[in-house]
Amino acid sequence: MTTVLIADDQPMQRFGFRMLLESQDDMTVVGEAGSGNEAVHLVARHHPDVVLMDIRMPGLDGIEATRRIIASGARTRILIVTTFDLDEYAYDGLRAGASGFLVKDALPEELLAGIRAVAAGDAVVAPTLTRRLLDAYVHHLPAVPGAPAASDPRIIALTEREREILTVIGQGWSNTEIAARLHLAESTVKTHVTRILAKTGARDRVQAVILAYDTRLVTPM
Repeated sequence: MTTVLIADDQPMQRFGFRMLLESQDDMTVVGEAGSGNEAVHLVARHHPDVVLMDIRMPGLDGIEATRRIIASGARTRILIVTTFDLDEYAYDGLRAGASGFLVKDALPEELLAGIRAVAAGDAVVAPTLTRRLLDAYVHHLPAVPGAPAASDPRIIALTEREREILTVIGQGWSNTEIAARLHLAESTVKTHVTRILAKTGARDRVQAVILAYDTRLVTPM
């Protein structure tokens, strides 16, 4: 059973999410929050598997709430649900530690699939959409002279093959594409991805993409 907390300042939006989630045999809603502060408090109380997190809420917004939840060491995963697929704040939400984002007009089955994916430790955002998001907001990245990847301890820990795979993950390649283009079994690719996440401390594939940008393994086109 996947436990979900709904954080949104619109009561009707929370009601709609609850009705959808409670129609599923494998999901249960453990609480609703109308603000970021309330979301942080309820995560500490209920320890949900997933939070559906709105960005724009009164007081503490969804980005800062995400940052505080992740910083607390909670195993809860955050799925940002936003109005636009390139919301100017979505990038900051991913950097704060969210496992992905969906738009509010997503189909019900897309939302349900996204929750299940996040609960399983996967990223929700399609690799190509992640790339588009990061390209659009790459100016948020800190200015780092030279090629920092060579000296970053997270990158140094990787083998040559793992570094190669992290680079193409950042370029938006799926596991299937990596396997075909690098002539590897898909199971081997999955093993490499798992090791990359473990060595770099990335929570999921989205965070791995952000790492690839931060270390300049990938640069915007």
